[in-house]
Amino acid sequence: MASSLRGEVLNLYKNLLYLGREHPKGADYFRSRLKAAFLKNKDVKDPEKIKQLIARGEFVIKELEALYFLRKYRALKQRYYSDDSR
Repeated sequence: MASSLRGEVLNLYKNLLYLGREHPKGADYFRSRLKAAFLKNKDVKDPEKIKQLIARGEFVIKELEALYFLRKYRALKQRYYSDDSR
């Protein structure tokens, strides 16, 4: 693996670890799943395949951010707006 791709993979791992702290099932659950996913692909040597896996990881980051923003939005909505649909 080229050193530039190695740096990208490490940054992806760090970003995912950081985002995993707020995971609904807990940080330990997320960390174990993340580690398993990265270890599963540790023997990949093809740069194109590595780039595809990095792109998939960045997609997961976007999905996690959307999940967290939606959760925060729902909490704020419950807190500040009463349910007057009765």
